[in-house]
Amino acid sequence: MPVKAFAHAKRRLTAALDDEIRLALVRSMAEQVLRAAAPLPVAVVCDDPEVAEWARSHGALVLWEPGRGLNGAVQSGVAQLGEMGVRRVVVAHADLPLARDLAALVGFDGVTLVPDRRDDGTNVIALPTDAGFGFSYGPGSFARHRAECDRLGLVARVVREPVLSYDVDWPSDLPSSVLAGEDREVD
Repeated sequence: MPVKAFAHAKRRLTAALDDEIRLALVRSMAEQVLRAAAPLPVAVVCDDPEVAEWARSHGALVLWEPGRGLNGAVQSGVAQLGEMGVRRVVVAHADLPLARDLAALVGFDGVTLVPDRRDDGTNVIALPTDAGFGFSYGPGSFARHRAECDRLGLVARVVREPVLSYDVDWPSDLPSSVLAGEDREVD
């Protein structure tokens, strides 16, 4: 699970949320993803001491990957887990407030891709650690990840699961309960 420094995560939401609420939301979403991973062991890929402490306090293994960016950190984290003898991983992002049952994705031998609800980004990927998969997150990542499966000759399945497809990137993604009490509406 890649986790960005809480203080820097989801800055795009500052138009709708003050910093205190944004930080609480970021932590809450990350904790939901940790719960959704049970009973699987969890590794958190990060480069922030506060996130590392938070991850350890929740029983997660910390994979320290400073200065690599999201794609490099995930790539290195998967490689490290493979070197530790882990054969399959589920890479789930920390901004999935409805996440449930990530363990259900591990029974497939190929690569499982869970796109966001717009079929643009990739919220979850389950794959073998030795697949040689090149991660390419960012806008349009779902299409790039499908192409990477084709390039490597990996059998891919797409799972469109609403609780895993719902991520929070923009103010318009915020649930109304988060915005309760504010005078403005978010489109």
